[in-house]
Amino acid sequence: MRVSMSHTPLMEDVDLTIRLRPRAKRNAIVGESDGVLRVSVAAAPVDGQADAALCKLIAKRAGIGRGQVSVVGGQRSREKVVRVRGVAPGPLRRALGLADG
Repeated sequence: MRVSMSHTPLMEDVDLTIRLRPRAKRNAIVGESDGVLRVSVAAAPVDGQADAALCKLIAKRAGIGRGQVSVVGGQRSREKVVRVRGVAPGPLRRALGLADG
């Protein structure tokens, strides 16, 4: 997971590099490989449905509002950059079931 923190002292932003697999059997965080988080979603990659499902999954796992998670890069690609606002990298990694590192 590539992490970048904003310069806002009250809030941290974490950017996640994600390899998305749409039209999967279920929504799941599959794992991490070479700094890229692998995620599967059941939604089709049509009209932003897969991106919305991805953001909803990350928000649910992190215990934050859906509005704090957004796709900031790769809207038309399987390689995405997702920004998570207001969560430090360590707690986010634990919430997503990833080892600290």
